[in-house]
Amino acid sequence: MPKFRMRSVVTLAAAFAIVGAACSDEPSSSTPTDTGTDTTSPSAAQDLLARIQTDGAIRVATDQKYKPQSWYDTKTGEWMGFDVEVAQEIAARLGVEAEINHQEWAQVTAGSWNDRWDMNVGSMTVTEERATLFAFTPAYYYTPASIAVHADNSSIQDLSTDLDGKKICVGESTTYELYLRGELNIPGYEFISEIDDPQIQTYSTDTDALDQLALGDGARCDAAMTATPTVDQYVADGGPIKGVGEPLYGEPLAIAFDLNSPIDNTSLVDEVSSIIEDMHADGTLTELSMKYYGEDITTVEE
Repeated sequence: MPKFRMRSVVTLAAAFAIVGAACSDEPSSSTPTDTGTDTTSPSAAQDLLARIQTDGAIRVATDQKYKPQSWYDTKTGEWMGFDVEVAQEIAARLGVEAEINHQEWAQVTAGSWNDRWDMNVGSMTVTEERATLFAFTPAYYYTPASIAVHADNSSIQDLSTDLDGKKICVGESTTYELYLRGELNIPGYEFISEIDDPQIQTYSTDTDALDQLALGDGARCDAAMTATPTVDQYVADGGPIKGVGEPLYGEPLAIAFDLNSPIDNTSLVDEVSSIIEDMHADGTLTELSMKYYGEDITTVEE
């Protein structure tokens, strides 16, 4: 995976977390059928962490098609991936089970979850706009954003010129879409896109965007933009695409909580933020990063 440099925003993400604190057929992980929830308990009714501990499960929103971060294996009926294991480890340290649920990214990033899930462990970037909707933990890892083209393409090499006016496929409501629109705002970072007049085509997930690219050079799009690990995994799985050029930028990724939660989630945000710091300190995040990415991308070069 190409290296990249950017300013550390762990402190910034933690600050956002502090500010944030002031029946579906989609695949989900199994949980006990009788959680024993005490709906008469004032603490469980008024505090989300207390309710989670009473229920014995935390509801986690993530993407079933975002390999290697998260995916649902239909053959085994199991959830897998970096984000999935991070969520499961958080749940274990809370003393509960992780109930993993697929949710469309556009719905997750729209905010106001209406108590449909408790947290998002889905590689969400901390942006200025999202900080008005979500409380964030400190960043748990960082990824570079890259351009992919079809394996047969030879005309796109210089990203500062060769993408001008080209059809670029991206996941809907992603930072990649914001970058191409010139609207990406991450405090402490500067983004200057050199891609002029991109013809942006959005799809439900980043993998869907890569699927469109894989149909043929220029068939649906000329290029696609997503996280470098997602491009690398798609290639490793035999997809007829390839990365081109250096990463365009790097970004901090954090766990998100709904600021408009109908049940106070302040204590949950604080507790999970502390768990993330512990997972950095004890090497758990580094170990998971090495397992899924082959290198440690849980910190950034200063």
